[in-house]
Amino acid sequence: MDFDFSDDQEQLRDAVRKWVDKGYTFDRRREITSAGGFDRAAYTELAELGLCGLYVSEDHGGMGMGPVEGMVVMEELGRGIVMEPIQQALISGAVLEGYATDAVKAEWLPKIAGGEAIVVLAHQERKSRYNTHKCDAQAQQQDGQWQVSGTKSVVAVGDHADAFLVPAMAAGKLALFLVAKGAKGAATSGYVTQDGARAAELTLNQSPASLVTLDGQTALSHAVDIGIASVCAEAVGVMDKTMAITVDYMNTRKQFNTAIATFQALRHRVADMKMQLELGRSMSYYASLKLNMPAAERHQAMARAKFQLGNSMRFVGQQSVQLHGGIGVTDEYIVSHYFKKLTQLEMTFGDTLHHLGEVSASMQETAGVFA
Repeated sequence: MDFDFSDDQEQLRDAVRKWVDKGYTFDRRREITSAGGFDRAAYTELAELGLCGLYVSEDHGGMGMGPVEGMVVMEELGRGIVMEPIQQALISGAVLEGYATDAVKAEWLPKIAGGEAIVVLAHQERKSRYNTHKCDAQAQQQDGQWQVSGTKSVVAVGDHADAFLVPAMAAGKLALFLVAKGAKGAATSGYVTQDGARAAELTLNQSPASLVTLDGQTALSHAVDIGIASVCAEAVGVMDKTMAITVDYMNTRKQFNTAIATFQALRHRVADMKMQLELGRSMSYYASLKLNMPAAERHQAMARAKFQLGNSMRFVGQQSVQLHGGIGVTDEYIVSHYFKKLTQLEMTFGDTLHHLGEVSASMQETAGVFA
């Protein structure tokens, strides 16, 4: 199998990397965090690169690209621990493109692709524990208009979003709706997350909504799997940069007038970190290549990938802090922010234990060494 990237994919990677290096410095990121964890100007700059419309068809003003291009973009954004929600643009673009009515597509997809509107997935509830089948939000139709009531938690940039993709129960079956910002009965309460980005609690009280699809379980499962694949790719970028920062520090930090990079025990630790990074990278490739497969195969692949990435992120982050010593956890030093990002990504779209359970549940009777 050929794992080389095409010229177009490499050009896309180069464009995003140049923006991250020049346009999203550590100082700018700290300013964004201090200002609340989201910068519309930075999001607009990313939209101008075409990243918001990556999964939107050309008919609706997007780039019409696929999972590998999405993986390339998220890796590079991970290297800069970029907080602006391109992941959500990928999810909303793909879900609306694949499941929404023509009217909803025509209204929202061009705005998503151009960066004019931020549409985010609002699916988590306090009782759900990553289980997409558990949903307390309710939807009902009144005079031909859908109304949604419920509370969603940890909604990415929720108080800055222009619309929300909201799963809710309609006549006992999960459906997916789009609720616009400012809709009657819709309220958000924003806060800064552990990694410095922004999220919000979303409360809906008989809020007017547009129906995306009555087959909400299929659409939501697909949306979460897109999120998992993007998290895996982003984590690879974060770990890659964490490794580079750690090695650079070891080459400059001296003990007994000798760079600590020459100490054999520490070199062994770095080798173990590199092994975990490459295990994570291979599983990220696996997840991206499986993203367009049938639902059952895709879901199994995402669980396997997220489980490995969870282990890799925890190992690389913790070893990096250990190799830095006390400076590794100070807010003034950059590696602590990479560690925070890895910690948060490990819990995004299902933590490691959750996905271990998913892998176990999907095993067949013939699984294992006796197959």
